Amino acid sequence: MYAIVEIAGQQFKVEKDQQIFVHRLEAKEGSKVDFENVLLIDNGGKVNVGAPAVKGAKVTAKVLDHLKGDKVIVFKKKRRKGYRVKNGHRQYLTKLEIVKIDDKAAAKKASAKKSEPKTKAKPKAVSKKTLAKKKTTTKKTAAKKAE
Repeated sequence: MYAIVEIAGQQFKVEKDQQIFVHRLEAKEGSKVDFENVLLIDNGGKVNVGAPAVKGAKVTAKVLDHLKGDKVIVFKKKRRKGYRVKNGHRQYLTKLEIVKIDDKAAAKKASAKKSEPKTKAKPKAVSKKTLAKKKTTTKKTAAKKAE
């Protein structure tokens, strides 16, 4: 079973017990994080594609570590001009471990809420007299403005 989920603006193909590196998340180490923006779930050949996301699907991950990635060197040069610039940076990353992938976790809760009977308030009956009064008042104000 695997899922394609959007985490921090990027899409990842994840499986249970997989460890991935994502852009830095605002979560403490050891805490669990839920991602509800699941785009696709493959459960043993049965593929469920969302439009754009699968309703009720959820991926739960555990934050293992906050760290910095490898150094990336950015070197710019224009030949015969004497222009050379060297920059570099290290990306801030979060290491996640996928704990579980739920197909319909929230859908069961939503269906339980839908089963409750809803009472709708009946609209008040509007008589023809009140409608006629409203029409005449608008005509009178329009006529006064025209003069």
